[in-house]
Parts: sequence; C-alpha cells; structure tokens
Amino acid sequence: MSTASPAGTPAPGQLTFVAPRRAKPARHLADLTMAERRAAVAELGEKPFRADQLSRHYFDKLNGDVAAMTDLPAAAREKFGAALFPTLLTPVRELTTDGGTTRKTLWRLFDGALVESVLMRYSDRTTMCVSSQAGCGMNCPFCATGQAGLTRNMSTAEIVEQVVAGARALAAGEVPGGPGRVSNVVFMGMGEPLANYKAVIGAVRRLVEPAPSGLGISARGVTVSTVGLVPAIGKLAAEGLPVTLALSLHAPDDELRDTLVPINTRWKVAEVLAAAWDYAAKTKRRVSIEYALIKDVNDQEWRADLLGKLVRNKLVHVNLIPLNPTPGSKWTASRPEDERAFVRRLEHHGVPVTVRDTRGREIDGACGQLAAAE
Repeated sequence: MSTASPAGTPAPGQLTFVAPRRAKPARHLADLTMAERRAAVAELGEKPFRADQLSRHYFDKLNGDVAAMTDLPAAAREKFGAALFPTLLTPVRELTTDGGTTRKTLWRLFDGALVESVLMRYSDRTTMCVSSQAGCGMNCPFCATGQAGLTRNMSTAEIVEQVVAGARALAAGEVPGGPGRVSNVVFMGMGEPLANYKAVIGAVRRLVEPAPSGLGISARGVTVSTVGLVPAIGKLAAEGLPVTLALSLHAPDDELRDTLVPINTRWKVAEVLAAAWDYAAKTKRRVSIEYALIKDVNDQEWRADLLGKLVRNKLVHVNLIPLNPTPGSKWTASRPEDERAFVRRLEHHGVPVTVRDTRGREIDGACGQLAAAE
C-alpha cells in the first residue's frame, strides 16, 4: 500500500488506499442518523423533537438556511446553525449544455479542495453524478481524476450536499423542464467510492431513507461504482441496500487491465467478476459493467468476444462509454466503426449492451477536467 502527496502526481501504477491526513469538515445534520440528530439536539439543550423539525426542513423542504426555519425559536435557530449547518460546498464555476439540462458544478470544500458534480435531466428522469473523494487514488492512466492523485476523502454530508444542491435547483425550476426532483444518483464523479466506504454508505442511507430521515430516493435509482475493491464489494452486498453495482472493468484480460486499471494487480479480472456475481445473487440487482472504449487499446473485436464469454448468462448489463479524452492525453475514443463492431460481438453472445450518452463533452465532461483546469 502506497500513498501519494495530494499535490503530486502518483507514479504509474501506484495505488493510494489511505487518504492523506487533513482537517475534517465540520459536522453537519446530513452526517447523522436520526437517532444521532436527536442526541445532538439534546446536547445543545433543546428538545429532541427539534431534530425531526430540522430534518424535515433539510431533507423534505431542501432548506439549509436556519434563519428561514421560522417554526423554531430564534435562540435555537442560532445554536442549530452553528452546530449542524456549516457551509460545506461553495460553488466556483458552473457550466451548462444541452439547453441547460446538463449542469456541471465545480465546488470548493472548506479546505480548498475541489470536487465536481453533474446534474443531467432527461425526459423520464433526472440523474445526479456525485463525487466521493477529492481526487482519486486508483491511478487509472486515462482518467483525469486518477492522474491528479488523492487529496482526501469526502464526508457523508459533503456527498449528500451535492444531491441536495441539485434537488434545490430542480425544485426551484432553475433547470429547463419545470420544477422536478432528483430520481437517480450515480457515484461516478471524482474518487473511488468503495475506498471511502463508511462515508459513502452513510450518504447512500441518507439518500434512500424516507423523509424526514433522508431524501427518499429509491435505492434502485442509486448506482455505486468501483474499479474492483473485492472485499468492499462483499461488504456492500451485505448492507441490505438494493443499489446497483457498477464495475469499471475496461478490459477483459489481466494483461491489459493491469495497465488500464492498476487495482487489477491486486484483484484480477476473475476475482472481481466473481465478487460482482455474488453481489448480483445476494441483491437480485443486475450488475453494470462499465467499459470505456479506447482507440486501438481495448476496442478490438477479440476483446469483445472475450468479454462476451465472461459475462454471458449472468445478471448483467454492459455499458460502453466512448472515452471523453482529457487535454494532452494519448488516449482517445474509438472509431465509430470499431464501436459498432464491439457492440455486435457482445450482442452475438446474447449480452445486453448499450452505448452511454456522451452528455457534457463540451463542458469538460470527463470527471476531473474542470478541477484540473481550475
């Protein structure tokens, strides 16, 4: 296990499992379970039922401004604001595309670290893509975030606040299409979610618990991605949360995956897929195999055949991702004809496959690009 300086670029293949020690963000209401909120309110000398009121304001009404919580005594509001509603995210830049229905936000955290989230509104759903770490320690060479190294883990509330910010914008009618709500959350922003396991699970629980405990988003609308931390996949399967597992595979053979996804030097393709199939068996949820198509690197038809043989007849869906190249990178998207051939080979094996919509390409859509530019 190695660590990298938050300011330095990790060496090729170097993995960072333990985040550098840094000051932690202040405690926020969203960090706490309902029982912990009641205890926190009691510690402030207030009646525990005030925790329910605070929770309803934040998770149901999407209000984080205690001054506007007029059903609470003024003196109590002041205490609650200082103890439970610190400012966690400050917007730095926001870029929009697709007529305003795709919004990418760069946030500055309390210590100056930068993270990104993306709101994507479709005709039938609205998805928030959130970050779980500032930077990433998994060091995949084609990923802008991976090349930046790991700055720190995010707190549960820092993760939840990204979703709440998107939910507020939708509820206020700021996104074309009229007032709406967040229906889906994908942990596919900056960071390796399962390397920040405790905070991510806390965030998932805040997202799916009904108001006033949480936001009441269906667990089936939540997707947690991973490059393949096998023990953590097993822990996630035991949580009793029917969220979708997205496995960032990117290569079906160990020789190539060792280079593209360095965690493969720790857990090989067969081990990672075995953990994924076990997850599907325990949760009855279809696993999504994420596969970024990279020109002349992993997009050969024989690799499509190998992938097809590995995943056919499983509870699985393959999501092919046209690579969103980062500036100065040698990696680029596959040719359209090679992409089509790859799809055909997977379909030949009876594998459900789609090609991901390439939203956000013109607004530094590849995760980490906006932070790197800043």
